[in-house]
Amino acid sequence: MPVRNPARLVTPKAINQSWPVDFMHDALVSGRRFRTFNMLDDFNREALAVEIDLDIPAQRVIRVVVRIVTTRGYPLKRRMDNGPEFISLTLALWAEDHGVQPEFIQPGKPTRNAFIE
Repeated sequence: MPVRNPARLVTPKAINQSWPVDFMHDALVSGRRFRTFNMLDDFNREALAVEIDLDIPAQRVIRVVVRIVTTRGYPLKRRMDNGPEFISLTLALWAEDHGVQPEFIQPGKPTRNAFIE
């Protein structure tokens, strides 16, 4: 069986070419769970946003992104996994309206979004 060589994760040549995004979760000592929404710029690995709350719906994600683009401009694409948070119609329509290409990684391959993982 041939060995497959996965494509390398390429670092962009300038800012705003690719922004990886992801959600993470943890729990407080009390057991109460919380989530973080994280967004980077692939070019310089700058943390653009870390939003923390008990629940972060699609509209909240859009507000975070809008806050960043007002001073930085829009990215060419956002790279993300295929989680339910990122396949929402709300996020898809926002990205389409603003010319931001969604780039979904291969399911089950978190290393395809390694800069944010």
